[in-house]
Amino acid sequence: MHCAKILLDRGDQVIGVDNLNDYYDVGLKEARLNQLTPHNNFKFIKCGIEEREALAAVFSEEKPDRVIHLAAQAGVRYSLTNPHAYIDANIMGFTNVLEGCRLNRISHLLYASSSSVYGGNTSMPFSEHHNIDHPISLYAATKKANELMAHTYSHLYGVPTTGLRFFTVYGPWGRPDMALFLFTKAILKGEAIQVFNNGRMVRDFTYIDDIVEGVIRVLDKPATPNADFDASLPDPATSAAPYRVFNIGNGNPVPLMDYIGALEQALGMEAIKDFLPMQPGDVPATSADTRELVAWVGFQPNTPVADGVAKFAEWYRGFYDV
Repeated sequence: MHCAKILLDRGDQVIGVDNLNDYYDVGLKEARLNQLTPHNNFKFIKCGIEEREALAAVFSEEKPDRVIHLAAQAGVRYSLTNPHAYIDANIMGFTNVLEGCRLNRISHLLYASSSSVYGGNTSMPFSEHHNIDHPISLYAATKKANELMAHTYSHLYGVPTTGLRFFTVYGPWGRPDMALFLFTKAILKGEAIQVFNNGRMVRDFTYIDDIVEGVIRVLDKPATPNADFDASLPDPATSAAPYRVFNIGNGNPVPLMDYIGALEQALGMEAIKDFLPMQPGDVPATSADTRELVAWVGFQPNTPVADGVAKFAEWYRGFYDV
């Protein structure tokens, strides 16, 4: 929704594709969609990316110039119990997107990767030049697979592809299964919040407006081959093909307890905390090295957590009237 609004406001034509599934509240998804439908340049097509023939028809009939691919089965914990959903959406679905881009000569495919690809890496901050061969969740493995698949299409067919590794995105209209949403709902109800790893977590929380700014800037600068790429010492971040991956994070890791504190301040209420062990597939800390993004498009996310959390709390209270 956020990216679409920016594109529509600047005069682009936007085709939205989503199956509006029930992984989380469909009402929230429809409310987001209602923010876009008044625009004359917006068209919505209800279709799952897993639906090969239907998605192929969207590409051939609408003939888009560029593609922002943000559709996926998200969430680390859900992947522990519903693995096939991740293969269907993130592998089969991404294949269908890539084929649509190849057959219709798309000028740039920008797709969402994730900080989860860094897996068991403990070298901070995470750099695009680091090895990512040790994912610790199926979700992370599918996101790494997406990067490999994208590179293949860039190499074989010359499709310019850029992957953005999102770092803990938060903000208004976010997913209800994310921590900030869950914390806010529980605090306002006077219920305990679940704090994993006994609160000893650090995240590079990145506000949605910064994510959108980065996405639009990267969309407008299609991936190009790295003229200095050395196949004898291959750099994971670039290629001799038109392929790039970038971290997009705030570059300022924040302890989870400080994040919770910012929410308590914004709501004017103290959270009841239920401290729990680390969850399988999770990592204790993330931190984004964003120098490559800055060098590419001249942008560094920088919204302070206190400001972003306050904006989310204001939106939540207004949307749910609480």
